[in-house]
Amino acid sequence: MKIDRRRFLATSAALIGTLAAGRVSADDYPNHPIRFVVPFTPGAGTDRTARILAEKLGPMLGQPIIVENRGGASGSIGTDFVAKAAPDGYTWVIGTDPSFTINQHLRKMPYDALLDFVPVILITRVPLVLVANPKLQANSIQELVRMAKAQPGKLTISSSGNGTSGHLAAEVFMFATDTKLLHVPFKGQAEAVTDVLAGRIDLNFTAIADILSLARANKLKVLAIGAPQRFEGLPDVPTVAECGYPNFDVSAFHGLLMPAGTPASIVSRINGEVNRVLTTPEVKQTFENLGLFPVGGEPDRLTHLLKSDSDRWADVIRKANIRVE
Repeated sequence: MKIDRRRFLATSAALIGTLAAGRVSADDYPNHPIRFVVPFTPGAGTDRTARILAEKLGPMLGQPIIVENRGGASGSIGTDFVAKAAPDGYTWVIGTDPSFTINQHLRKMPYDALLDFVPVILITRVPLVLVANPKLQANSIQELVRMAKAQPGKLTISSSGNGTSGHLAAEVFMFATDTKLLHVPFKGQAEAVTDVLAGRIDLNFTAIADILSLARANKLKVLAIGAPQRFEGLPDVPTVAECGYPNFDVSAFHGLLMPAGTPASIVSRINGEVNRVLTTPEVKQTFENLGLFPVGGEPDRLTHLLKSDSDRWADVIRKANIRVE
């Protein structure tokens, strides 16, 4: 029988880590500060999510949770740091699409998103919305599709770069509506949205939190929600599915993970505490104000999402023939 060397080494490392970390009693955990790695720069949605949790969880656990930003390489640098950390429950990472379900299909990664981590909990779903410059002569998805079909490739849609969540969302939209938009990649989401504001670009898929104030000030037009359910903060905006494209969903996610081999007792403890945090009215309202949908549940829920989203984005990348340098 042929043995997958990488899987064997990963499993062996996880077992050794479990035996070593097994000396840590769940009753004694935690007994010193916890490092919560955000693999992106401060101020981003993942950073805000991590800091909300850290603020609430610290007092519950009796130890400070220190949020540490380790950005770079679309989330890969900070995520790899946690993959190689001791599996003792004292190093966490907040996972999202680029670092756990997209990047591995675009470039060689220094870690295995499915083998090198243990999922703890799915924190939130992050719906993307399709926004347009207010002067665009389309006030609905139906009108936009008619415009796009009348002039294939003329309407432009920006993203924060090739292979990013916004780019993949645009490709999914084009597949679903049988339209052709001109994709314009930028080096960051702020620049991508700025050009929509200025009228140099027509459209963009972005997280609700990043554009909510602009939408309410009528500086951006929100055409549709890319998630299965509407957003209470924009109650009059329909979902893409409601506009005639069933099962359309380009939601991203925020999840909490630890290095593979972390004792099950610690994973269970943190899963329970985060579930308690997510059900508090204050935290639920805070997340919803940011355009995030709290989820929670057992670790298996995040495990399933990582596998299903990875397969989904791999299929989109293949069909759209996306390449990155």
